[in-house]
Amino acid sequence: MIQPFAYSPLERVYCDHKVEEIIPLEIELMDINKIFIVSSSTLSKKTNEIEKIKNILRNKLVGVFDNCKEHSPIENVLECAKEVKKVDPDIILTIGGGTPIDTVKVVQLCITLNINNAEELKKISGSTQNIISKIRQIAVPTTLSGGEYSIVGGAMDTEKKLKQGYFGTDICPKVVILDPHISVHTPEWLWLSTAIRSVDHAVEGFCSISKNPMISHNALESLKIFSNSLRETKLDKKNIEARSMSQKAVWIVAKNMGNVMMGASHGIGYLLGSLGSVPHGQTSCVMLPAVLKWNEEFHPEKDKMIASALGRPELKAYEAVKELIIDLGLPSSLEDVGIKKDLYEKIVEYALEHEIVLSNPRPITKADDIYQILDFAEKG
Repeated sequence: MIQPFAYSPLERVYCDHKVEEIIPLEIELMDINKIFIVSSSTLSKKTNEIEKIKNILRNKLVGVFDNCKEHSPIENVLECAKEVKKVDPDIILTIGGGTPIDTVKVVQLCITLNINNAEELKKISGSTQNIISKIRQIAVPTTLSGGEYSIVGGAMDTEKKLKQGYFGTDICPKVVILDPHISVHTPEWLWLSTAIRSVDHAVEGFCSISKNPMISHNALESLKIFSNSLRETKLDKKNIEARSMSQKAVWIVAKNMGNVMMGASHGIGYLLGSLGSVPHGQTSCVMLPAVLKWNEEFHPEKDKMIASALGRPELKAYEAVKELIIDLGLPSSLEDVGIKKDLYEKIVEYALEHEIVLSNPRPITKADDIYQILDFAEKG
């Protein structure tokens, strides 16, 4: 089978500008008359950032949804879609982290396919929708997980307690605005842990079973930037240049995310999120060193390159990643994030059927493989 590399129909990325500078340009460029805002509740209710944007939009603003729930439960996605449908906007302006961006991706599918209930939405999970969206989004990401660059959205099936993937030709944002200034409102733990999510993208992309000539350079360059910029942000929360560099590191690696398969850190991480309610960034903090340790003899040359990119050539890759996580004051064990042994059996059961877990570079073939990885992650 001939398989081309696919890139999302993201049209523009703005760096180092405030969102209030860019929105008027995009309104004129796209001839927008009606805008709907989907924002994080923290930005909406605890800062004046959304109010500033409302003042810019004036009568072009037709609605706001600021009640996105963590992990994007299907019911919450449908609630958002209902509010958007009422006012039929030209575009959605999404301001916040991976949760609002994911929510809006699936909302786009709901609107385009006229989906109105959970059963209809569940039917299209996991399958590619070769459609042109009736509505797109402009995204202003305030975390570093990188979902704004992909054509994959996620929503939680609350009955199964399992996050499902939703795919669409153009459900990625049309425009991304990387505003480091607005990100100072993001809680430190969230900013730094979602950065480790992107470190996970870089590491597992670099080690992937997929072949992509672009990923190696991009992944290693991204790791070099993160190693410095994240530590600088930890020292000074208001270091705008360091925040901007972290945003660019995400962009560098994330544009190739859809073209390589990830491995067990991502796959098991999804299960920690859905079964154990662990935030996505923290799942990578816990699982990436453990999976690298389990894989270490399978790709020793790549391990050396990862450690060198992180500025620690004398360490093993899992040690260099774990050192970064600890330097940032982030959780580093299953114990730290509240996952107890009584959940292991369910994690293993789901993992052995999970496509991304089974795409790990060192093949995972039996329950004991998963238990070994969980043991590595248990105490950190």
